[in-house]
Amino acid sequence: MLFDKVKAFVVQLDGANAGAEPVFSGGQAVAGRVLLELAGPARVGALKLRARGRAHVHWTESRSAGSSTAYTQSYSERVEVVSHRATLLAPDTGEITTLPPGRHEFPFSFQLPPTLVTSFEGKHGSVRYCIKATLHRPWVPARRARKVFTVIEPVDINTPALLAPQAGAREKIARSWYSNRGLVSLSAKIDRKGYTPGEVIPVFAEIDNGSTRPVLPRAAVVQTQTFMARGARKQKRAVVASLSGEPVGPGRRALWQGRALRIPPVGPSILHCRVLHVDYTLKVCVDIPGSSKLLLELPLVIGTIPLHPFGSRSSSVGSHASFLLDWGLGVLPERPEAPPEYSDVVADEEVAAVEQSPFRLLQDPDVGAEGPFFAYIQEFRYRPPPLYSEEDPNPPSEAMRPRCMTC
Repeated sequence: MLFDKVKAFVVQLDGANAGAEPVFSGGQAVAGRVLLELAGPARVGALKLRARGRAHVHWTESRSAGSSTAYTQSYSERVEVVSHRATLLAPDTGEITTLPPGRHEFPFSFQLPPTLVTSFEGKHGSVRYCIKATLHRPWVPARRARKVFTVIEPVDINTPALLAPQAGAREKIARSWYSNRGLVSLSAKIDRKGYTPGEVIPVFAEIDNGSTRPVLPRAAVVQTQTFMARGARKQKRAVVASLSGEPVGPGRRALWQGRALRIPPVGPSILHCRVLHVDYTLKVCVDIPGSSKLLLELPLVIGTIPLHPFGSRSSSVGSHASFLLDWGLGVLPERPEAPPEYSDVVADEEVAAVEQSPFRLLQDPDVGAEGPFFAYIQEFRYRPPPLYSEEDPNPPSEAMRPRCMTC
C-alpha cells in the first residue's frame, strides 16, 4: 500500500541531540530539516511547514443563582506570538510528484520575532512553541510530524531597577478578646530586587516584640501565576523557598543580619505577556499567637542573566555597603546560614499548622518538589536557565479554585 511506503517522517532542529534540546530567544533563527524515508516510490502532493507559538489560558468557575440553581462560567483567551508558514515541496507542474525510495531531507529556516514569551506550563495556562510538518499525498490521509521547542526570554538583573535595594516596614497591635497586648513591629530589607536561580538572598530584618507572648518570624519566596481572560483574573500561588527564625520573647528585639534564603531552580519571571504573568515576592511574616499575622512583602524578579562579576557587581557592592550602614551594621553580614532542606522545612508539626500559616510550605498539591518548577539544574551560569515543563500535569479541563494566601 502507498501509505506503508513512508518508513519515517520527523522534524529535526539544528543543534539538537539526544541529551538536550536547543533553547531559543527572540530574534534568533530557527533552522532544521524534515526527514522523509520511503520504502518505495511515493506520489507526493506537497510538504508544508508551520511554526506556531501560542499563549493560552483557560479556567472555569462555578456560580450559584438562587438556592438550587448553579451554572459554570468559562474563561478562555489565547494570543499568537509566533506564526510562520512555508512550503518545502511543491511540484512545479501538475498536482503531484513522485519521490524515489530512500532518505529525503528538506531544510528550513525562519526568524523568530524580536521579543517573545518564555515557554511555560501552569495550572490554568501555557506558552507553547512547536513546528509541524504535513505531508500531503493523493488518496492517502496526510502524514504529520511535530517538534516542540523551548523559548527563554533573557531577563538581565544587571539593570539599575533590579539592582536597587528593597525595603519595607509594618507594625500592628496584638489583640486578644478586645484587649491590647502590645505593639509588634517588623522591618525588612534585601540588597537588590533581581536574583537568579541558585543565588542566596541575604534577608536583613528587625523584629520588635512589644506584646506579652513570644512571636515567630518567618520568610519565604512565593511564586504567583496570574491568568487573565475576558477582564477576569485567576491566580495560583506556591512557596518555592522558606526559612523560620527563632522565637522572639515578650519585650525583646531580634535582628536578622543576612539570614540566607536560597532560590531553587524555578522558571524566570514572565512580566510582559497579555494573558499570563509569573511574579515572585519575598514575604516576611511574624506569627503572633492569638492574633492575625504581621506580613511584609518585597518584590522580586527572577532573571536568567546572573549578576555580572565585574562592573555591575562593583556598583552592587558599593550600594550594599551603604545598605549595611543604613541599618546600623558597621560590619559585613553574618555568614549566611545553610538553606534548609525541604524535609527539614516541612516538619510534622508544620504540616499540622499549615492552614494557620500564610505560607504553604512546599506542599502545594499542584506544585511539588518533583514538579515542573523544580527541575534539577547542575550549574546555572554555564547552562541554559531552568525551564518550565513541556507537559501540562494539570489539563485545563480540570478546574480548581486556588488556595488563598491570606494573612
